[in-house]
Amino acid sequence: MSCRDSCPVRRSELCSHLPGVKIYTKTGDKGDTGLFGGQRVAKDSLRIEAYGTVDELNSLLGVCRSLIAMKEVDLILEEIQNDLFTLGADLATRATASPASVQRIQPSDSLRLESHIDYIESRIEPLRSFILPGGNQGAALLHFSRTVCRRAERLVVRLAREEEIGDQPVIYLNRLSDLLFMMGRWVNALTNTPETKWNPK
Repeated sequence: MSCRDSCPVRRSELCSHLPGVKIYTKTGDKGDTGLFGGQRVAKDSLRIEAYGTVDELNSLLGVCRSLIAMKEVDLILEEIQNDLFTLGADLATRATASPASVQRIQPSDSLRLESHIDYIESRIEPLRSFILPGGNQGAALLHFSRTVCRRAERLVVRLAREEEIGDQPVIYLNRLSDLLFMMGRWVNALTNTPETKWNPK
């Protein structure tokens, strides 16, 4: 059995090495890959670039989790990682090939992110000036994650102009970038790490 037979995003970068599943299939050796539904596209196509960047973000959040030893923060990041896997499968599935087995990002997912933002906002000092990305290592990586999220969002916006993908992927990534910014500030606050204000010359 090959990975493309079992993985919701077929043999893409999002596929894990599952027990009994061969990690290589050689079907992409000519520079193309399969979407869920059977279509073949170039590996440098915009759709692949979009969900590949979502995968990059997911991996970066895994690095954040390895460095932030706070259960409350970790639970939110784990939740987001699961969402991003769903989003990757969503983006790897064209609207015209929409099997019921493929989950897609829902409005409730973005609303959940908003509730996290509201929760964190109530627990940190209001932002009264621009701050430089940074702080302790975990917070700095969360700020970095925000920039990768914005890059994913830009790619998904471009994809939405070319293909029908629905509204939810863009909305979700827009909310997520705001949440990651707030989480970076939150981790600094929880560790009593001062924020550095922007000092325009």
